[in-house]
Amino acid sequence: MKKKRKNKNEVYASGEYIPMSAHKARRVIDQIRGRSYEETLMILELMPYRACYPILKLIYSAAANASHNRGFNKADLIISKVEVNKGTTMKKLKPRARGRSYVIKRYTCHITIVLKDISYDKDHENFLKNLPENELYLFHLK
Repeated sequence: MKKKRKNKNEVYASGEYIPMSAHKARRVIDQIRGRSYEETLMILELMPYRACYPILKLIYSAAANASHNRGFNKADLIISKVEVNKGTTMKKLKPRARGRSYVIKRYTCHITIVLKDISYDKDHENFLKNLPENELYLFHLK
């Protein structure tokens, strides 16, 4: 099993067993991938889908993790990676006529959101620009 490496400038938040189909959640997720934190909040508050509320809660949670645990500024956060995976399916029986029963399936999904701090990348680029050329070559070899 491959172990996940955590970057210094990324923060994770995941929600599991969210009672909605992964297909319906992906419809909303595809609209926010790669956008800034503030822009994402505006988009999710105005979209008319039921999937927006749990995704909005996850983004608030990830931003709170970023500011509290890592000390990141919320204005510098972007949504770098969002994935929706299919969860377990709950099955219920609904009684029908003549002693039959139909299966009702309740789909669930797992959502993982990764926020990235772009100020870290800007500082790194400025650091590389200020290095002399011979030190820049040695820096990339390490």
